[in-house]
Amino acid sequence: MRRKSRIVIPFLAALAVSLPCVAQLAEPLPEDLEEIGVSQNLNAQIPLELEFTDDAGRRVALADYFDSERPVLLSLVYYECPMLCTLVLDGMVRVLEEMDWVPGKQFEIVTISIDPGEGTELASTKKKNYLRSYGVPEAAEGWHFLTGDAGAIDVLADTIGFRYRYLEDRDEYAHPAVLFVLTPEGKVSRYLFGVQHNPRTLRLSLVEAGRGGIGSPVDKFLLYCYRYNPEDGRYAPVALRMMRLGGGLTVLVLGTVLISFWLREARHRKRKRLA
Repeated sequence: MRRKSRIVIPFLAALAVSLPCVAQLAEPLPEDLEEIGVSQNLNAQIPLELEFTDDAGRRVALADYFDSERPVLLSLVYYECPMLCTLVLDGMVRVLEEMDWVPGKQFEIVTISIDPGEGTELASTKKKNYLRSYGVPEAAEGWHFLTGDAGAIDVLADTIGFRYRYLEDRDEYAHPAVLFVLTPEGKVSRYLFGVQHNPRTLRLSLVEAGRGGIGSPVDKFLLYCYRYNPEDGRYAPVALRMMRLGGGLTVLVLGTVLISFWLREARHRKRKRLA
């Protein structure tokens, strides 16, 4: 392996974008990390014509993974990363294990290396390893590991606001830890920061990005009552909508009680007349 066993820079890069308290530290970030981070370009359209190479060695375009029906979960990593990328991908496996959805059915996963020096063999090995860890063989059709040239990688990263940097003296990449939820048309819908994710947050993010194309009636109901809070990366109740819903339920319950009462009274009066 040509990567050196250094983990400090990638780890600090993750902290810089994942933990709100980092912004409050008195100490400035190391110079290496000043340009690292994420700009939330919500609703940005990724260039679907960009070409990469998949884990089977085929030349593909990003458009191949967007069918106008299923949302896409995108991650930018590099396969020989000494620490952070492993945490990102391991975190994806853990949250997938807690969901009853499978990549390739309700949504697609596209994982792309930011290192133009990495090739098909490494991407294929990583895919096999993570599919083995996930333990759902049918996910092989829906989780794609890609590599590409520097031009395509940079265009995609710039579009979605993923700011990373190659550290030549360490032969490593400093980069943030974030997942991107994209609509079936390839627009940025949500940023999920960190290496651990809540299954409900991921599910609702995918439902929201899918714009009604996936998810159960319960999921759509939850989206009505909950709104994504970017500060803590979770869906939180919307007070006004909850009040409206509670008011509607109250009216419905009272109406049901009153109707039942009126019907009983009507039957009682009818029996008295017949008597």
